[in-house]
Amino acid sequence: MSEKKTIRIVKKGEKNRPVVKVQRNTARETARDMVETVTNWVNEFQQRRRNETTNALRILSKTPRGSEA
Repeated sequence: MSEKKTIRIVKKGEKNRPVVKVQRNTARETARDMVETVTNWVNEFQQRRRNETTNALRILSKTPRGSEA
């Protein structure tokens, strides 16, 4: 078998990249993020529904009714 060795070229003046530490969320933080996301979805849905209802009532109020004509 042939073993391939990795070769890294370092240019003059090149510095190593800083290592970025990954922040691990605790279970509580993860749960809080999920709850916040779902809460935002529910609020957006409710707001959209309110706007649709308001627009429908405006349209209905402008439309003449057949029984009143």
